[in-house]
Amino acid sequence: MTDAIVRPPLTPERPFPPAEKPTMYFIGVTTHQSSIMKVFPRWAEFLGLGEVAIQGMNFRWHDDPESYRKAVDFLRQDPLSLGALVTTHKLDLLRACRDQFDRLDEFAELMGEISSISKHDGCLVGHAKDPITSGLALEAFLPPQHWERTGAEALVLGAGGSAVAVTWYMLQRSHGANRPGRLIVTNRSTPRLEEIRHFHERIGADLPIEYHHTPTPDLTDRLMAGLKAGSLVVNATGLGKDAPGSPLTDAAPWPQDGLAWDFNYRGDLVFLRQARSRQQAKNLQIEDGWIYFIHGWTRVIAEVFHIDIPTSGPQFDELSRIAAGTR
Repeated sequence: MTDAIVRPPLTPERPFPPAEKPTMYFIGVTTHQSSIMKVFPRWAEFLGLGEVAIQGMNFRWHDDPESYRKAVDFLRQDPLSLGALVTTHKLDLLRACRDQFDRLDEFAELMGEISSISKHDGCLVGHAKDPITSGLALEAFLPPQHWERTGAEALVLGAGGSAVAVTWYMLQRSHGANRPGRLIVTNRSTPRLEEIRHFHERIGADLPIEYHHTPTPDLTDRLMAGLKAGSLVVNATGLGKDAPGSPLTDAAPWPQDGLAWDFNYRGDLVFLRQARSRQQAKNLQIEDGWIYFIHGWTRVIAEVFHIDIPTSGPQFDELSRIAAGTR
């Protein structure tokens, strides 16, 4: 029997109550619907975390900067509030709260986002874990030497924090010839497109990259039509989880022998439904966001509670098994 408890989500409209036991928070949009609320108590028991709690903080998409500042100030001041995982708001939170952190890790500085908040020796520290976790998740299902063997391309739908992270990983020169032949990034609004373009310029990206403003799904469909066989299509928009719908239409022309990867694992998951409807005809390999979820949460839990959690091997396999039992 676990000692960990799950508390109902908080919102910035009311004062945040002091934590009654060591608590980790989840800063998102619909945190109460996340599987972590079922998984965390079981993981806490397996990891021997003792009497701890998890609690969501629900914010609106692109919320008022003062709301983010209120949450970060609370985490800094409250003794039993140990840290948080941040999703959806990763870019907005750092933009609003940079001066409230004592230290940022190299990826937070590079990406301009925060996905993990923790405390170390009295300092409030921000980390960007997505460059690590998105790479771990991608390598978990991508066939060996896929890009080098096929010359396939990558279409990343969305230009937020997760898209920044996964494109950074795919662009790394350390992969040698095993990188996409072309990278295409889309977004429904232009400011984030410009931000990710500047980011790619700053890191010296040396692959062909295109940036497309796609306010309607039919425009995304047109881009898909030009993809080579074996190409990867990534839904990094949040549509299908935090908001309904998909960045594609039901008539989207999926690439032959392609890969469809939805960063979501819950919600209406329209993108996944669309891919499955063409899976047999196009020989698609389809992945949801479940392994990304596991890597993302275990990396942040390790940071917040100052414990070691491996990214592979028997302990990680057991954590995956425990999580799968809650689906």
